[in-house]
Amino acid sequence: MTLAHINGIGTAVPEHDIHKPINAVLRSMLPDQRTRRVFDRMAEHSGIGHRYSFMRTNERAEEPDVDAGGFYRRGKFPGTHARMALYETEAPGLAKRAVAALKREIQTDTLDDITHLVVASCTGFTAPGLDLQLAADLGLRPDVQRTLVGFMGCSAAVPALRVAYQAVHADPAARVLVVNLELCSLHLQETSDLNSLLSLTLFADGASAALVTARPAGIALLDFLAIIIPHSSDLITWHLGDQGFNMHLSGQVPRRISEALREEMNQAGANRLLHGEQVTDYDLWAIHPGGRTVLDAVETGLGLTADDLDSSRRILYNYGNMSSATVMFVLQDMLRLHCNHHHKARGLAMAFGPGMVAETFRFQMAG
Repeated sequence: MTLAHINGIGTAVPEHDIHKPINAVLRSMLPDQRTRRVFDRMAEHSGIGHRYSFMRTNERAEEPDVDAGGFYRRGKFPGTHARMALYETEAPGLAKRAVAALKREIQTDTLDDITHLVVASCTGFTAPGLDLQLAADLGLRPDVQRTLVGFMGCSAAVPALRVAYQAVHADPAARVLVVNLELCSLHLQETSDLNSLLSLTLFADGASAALVTARPAGIALLDFLAIIIPHSSDLITWHLGDQGFNMHLSGQVPRRISEALREEMNQAGANRLLHGEQVTDYDLWAIHPGGRTVLDAVETGLGLTADDLDSSRRILYNYGNMSSATVMFVLQDMLRLHCNHHHKARGLAMAFGPGMVAETFRFQMAG
């Protein structure tokens, strides 16, 4: 049977590290010292040290600016139209930087043999979309088969890889470019609601590009499984509003994830999360770092050790939550650390999105 492989992954983030200055801005929106102390405590223990954005912040202002470039102005945050217009101009450049990084990883100068292009994004929409923009900018062949995976949130990288996996299984000569691009900082909200502001301390901008083919190098994609977690549909929501996309991230998400994983552990069978295997049968755990508490919940729910989630915690600290692109950063970290080892480590990747859905796949380092 033909196995699809991620032959390489390239990643890119914008140049501006906004983590500390944007947290200062968000804190200043709170109405009193009590809520600010709660905010400070939660931000301090977030497990995040850096987040990147296309925005330029100004830390020296007496009252912190949300964006030194003037896109966000106190009392006059932009509407959805302006945010989508900026997505249309900013997204292609960051996506192309990720593709350029991929080309360096796989040591090629051209991608003119790409047969399929899969683009995942939930932070902006235009038509013609990012897929067509990239196809033109990268000089892809005019008959390239395009798929756009939209509005599936943080879990979207997995369905995007599943499309690539299916393309390679259908045609072993297929060469699939998978791009994840998120500009989460386009959706800052001006609010005094503590929970909403705490959610905004997690997210950042980032992009990844991966090449998936039948060539047995990199990460072998073994199989995929999606699990809809019952009684959780209201815990992660993402709605279009007049001022960008409004995200609700319930504080109950980690508890429900931990419960669901424990329930899965008690169920046997090939259609369950571990495919009838034991936790000890897996060497690597590529978990989407939705936040420190999400990683803690996965660790507890599956009975993992602290070391099992090293890559996920490292990416969270260095980049924050870049929605769909983040688990690809984790896989890139693992690819660099483990691909040349004699032992062909087996792993399970997992990302959570609105629904709540756990999108997963099994993989093996192919060398």
